[in-house]
Amino acid sequence: MSQPFDSIAEGRTLACVDIGGTKVAVALATRRGFLSPLREPTATSGSNDAVALQVIRMIGEACGQAGVDEAALDAVGVCSTGPFVRRDGVIEVASPNICGALAGAGNSLDNDWRTAVLERPLRERYRDLRIDNDGIAALIAERRWGALRDVDDCAYVTWSTGVGTGLCVGGRVLRGKAGNAGHAGHSFVNDDPQPLVCGCGNVGDVEAQVGGAALERRLGIDAAGLMAAARRGDPQAQAAVDHACTVLGRLLYNLVVTLDLQRVSLGGAVFLHNSELLLPKLQAQLDGRLPALTDEVQLVPAGLGLQVGEYGALALVA
Repeated sequence: MSQPFDSIAEGRTLACVDIGGTKVAVALATRRGFLSPLREPTATSGSNDAVALQVIRMIGEACGQAGVDEAALDAVGVCSTGPFVRRDGVIEVASPNICGALAGAGNSLDNDWRTAVLERPLRERYRDLRIDNDGIAALIAERRWGALRDVDDCAYVTWSTGVGTGLCVGGRVLRGKAGNAGHAGHSFVNDDPQPLVCGCGNVGDVEAQVGGAALERRLGIDAAGLMAAARRGDPQAQAAVDHACTVLGRLLYNLVVTLDLQRVSLGGAVFLHNSELLLPKLQAQLDGRLPALTDEVQLVPAGLGLQVGEYGALALVA
């Protein structure tokens, strides 16, 4: 069975970058595994090339720690939160968790960015660069090495700061016109009893209801604290968790019946730190509903765990 690092030729060194709404993770990868892993909060202030400059600096620091010549890197893979927009043929990021101008007064981010410049500064520095949406990259990694191996009709769904997906039908990964297929976190599944503005500007979409950042804004407690309170039997916390699972479960149901999926891999910090609590509640949103389409559909934790982002970046270049 192929393992992630078996696909790296001897002597090659790759840089793997995972850009999320909360953190940026960078690691070097060789045939022997990941080297010099670094993590820090995603830059959300200053000029709108701050994230790209942060990535370049972190890659340089990782190379310094590993004793690797940065100029000798064979390739750089970047998986990033989206959506993406293309300006003059290069990718910029219009992520509601990074760009403060998208929701106007409803966003607490300390910037007025409508996009964050990404591809141009990186392409000027690295000779072989691949960039993809983080949900799509994670899906590719899960299909190669994780919980979606040998499954042609599947999805990867992350429940973290935001909610994103990667989609595969008939063995073909879906990308869409600008590489943004899978932004189901910005779809609507029900009326929100306490409408909140999503970072994208929508009111009451899935991410605004159950994303990790939204849970904290809505409830005054972060996701970890909420889940802990639910486990202790706090009735308000349990009701909030049940509501969140109903919302995300409906998104999962919609994906399954729209695309006729067989398996969904679930990742992201909110889910993976609490999978034993959340998985049965999410599965219940599928079970018994239109059995012709939902019978035997499996919801499973991401096989690559909390490092699925780094493995997603690796899958782009290995």
